[in-house]
Amino acid sequence: MLLESAPTSPNPAPHRPLRRRLGLLGLAATVAGIATFHAAAPAIAEGEKEASETEVGIPVSDKLVIAKCGTCHAPDAKGNLSRISWNRTTPEGWAQVIHRMVKLNGLMISGDEAKQVIRSLSTTHGLAPEEAKPVMYLPEHRLITETNIPNETVRAACASCHAFAQPLSWRRSSHEWKLLQDMHIALYSQAEAQYRRPVDDNGIPQMGPAGKFPAPGPVALEYMRKTAPLSTPEWSAWSARMRPAALAGQWLVSASVPGKGKFAGTMTINGSGEDFTTSVTLHSLADGSTITRSGKGLVYAGYSWRGTSKGSGSVSAPDSLDAAARETLWFSPDQKSAVGRWFWGAYEEFGWDVKLTRATSEPTIASVAPYAVKAGGTKELHIIGDKLPTKLALSDVSFGKGVLAKKIISASASELVVSVDVAADAPVGLHDVSVGGALLEKALPVYKKVDYLKVTPETSLARLGGSEKHPKGYMQFEAIGYDKGADGKAGTADDVAVGPIDATFSLGEFPQVYYDDDTKFVGKLSAAGFFTPNIDGPNPERKWGRNNYGEVWVVATAKSEKDAAGKPLTGKGFMVVTVPAYKRWDQPEVAQ
Repeated sequence: MLLESAPTSPNPAPHRPLRRRLGLLGLAATVAGIATFHAAAPAIAEGEKEASETEVGIPVSDKLVIAKCGTCHAPDAKGNLSRISWNRTTPEGWAQVIHRMVKLNGLMISGDEAKQVIRSLSTTHGLAPEEAKPVMYLPEHRLITETNIPNETVRAACASCHAFAQPLSWRRSSHEWKLLQDMHIALYSQAEAQYRRPVDDNGIPQMGPAGKFPAPGPVALEYMRKTAPLSTPEWSAWSARMRPAALAGQWLVSASVPGKGKFAGTMTINGSGEDFTTSVTLHSLADGSTITRSGKGLVYAGYSWRGTSKGSGSVSAPDSLDAAARETLWFSPDQKSAVGRWFWGAYEEFGWDVKLTRATSEPTIASVAPYAVKAGGTKELHIIGDKLPTKLALSDVSFGKGVLAKKIISASASELVVSVDVAADAPVGLHDVSVGGALLEKALPVYKKVDYLKVTPETSLARLGGSEKHPKGYMQFEAIGYDKGADGKAGTADDVAVGPIDATFSLGEFPQVYYDDDTKFVGKLSAAGFFTPNIDGPNPERKWGRNNYGEVWVVATAKSEKDAAGKPLTGKGFMVVTVPAYKRWDQPEVAQ
């Protein structure tokens, strides 16, 4: 998973943080360098006086957890198990712990027992919904830019080898955060040097005597202790509110897939408690085609869905929408909505962005198509939902200031088609959509013009391959158009995304060395933005027989949108095409 600091300009050069991270992943400290680090910074443990826990733990009462974990994690008179009672995390976090205990400490546990232990600990020693939502991108396997890293010093300690969401997915006592650092030093040879190596504000390692920049280890330890303590108001409140997931029934689905467009439909959930089965029907808002999927899922801690599903059709391409997918969803505490991702691919590179809305006895709006409307003109809008009124006046339909319903073209309980006039001076921004008593907030972007493009993902990673053992890692790009908003400045908070723009894609050379010829060898990018990497292995046609890896720009050229000079708008993203993941790490800390 690629996770970097967020750019602020519409077409930044995001390659620098990516190259820095890739470099750190392969960095090996020399003996002389390690000696310098020891002289430059105090010992990581200096000033640490705690020998045992001083905070109140969370007791463990599950008999299976006690039986499987209590042999090594000694219980106390209050029902606490050492270490375990002072940690909280996600289902993935507890699964990683069990994996490590089996590999390193000889834990004997069956697959069914492990699932039960994960369920139990995810409920009693999990995260509150409010704690889990900011880091859901990790179990969703999203390719994003991380904006939650406070500074380069913390990045150096906690996000050089894995996503920053990895530690942020945990809540630990002060003592446990220190033990986590100690564990990294014991297991990973680079960790101690990484904790001691100061970096400047650009993330560049600083050698020599300690001075302006502090050592990352102590800084990160202090930050995590304050940011992710064991006891929080959110967890106290959720522990009291937590209830079984009552999800059975019909849900409205609004989904999108990069390169495939938007979809709408229904999801029927059957079951109760923790285990469920699903049946999904989706319709493309672009061409009207229908996709059906079926699957199963389970819910941890009353809100955290993990499931699998597959389509009913044949899978003829790596990006086929019928492919078997893993599902990660975050259900709201009131169990009326959910958001998440269904993903597949050798590197989880393909996925549905999904929003669920529970169907009730009241009218409900799930989505609106098209994605956005331009000020000044007439547009046909499709309002998709459930139990929508079929007999209504134009005054019953509202899109906010400047967008006026002129004619109801058709009306059914599941879809309302309306012709609207969009005034030339309609306010730019996200407009609410309401039909009778149903309301969908910020559902309709209104824009005046497309001022600039962003290629998404802006910074990406594809992998060479060609065999069943080492499959390729593909990438689908889109060109997203933006209106600069009221302030007329690109890259500010009032900019309005107007959705995917019709564009032609091409590769551009990213100059790094004098013999750079990466665009010829890394792979093929279709005009529609789908990248297919080349095969892995030495290439005799390339200088020095190098592999087909490289760094390139992904350039989008709009087909109809123009800039102030009348030239087609362009945007570009940065892509690294690297070798396959030859090794899947046993160490869960670097598995993402």
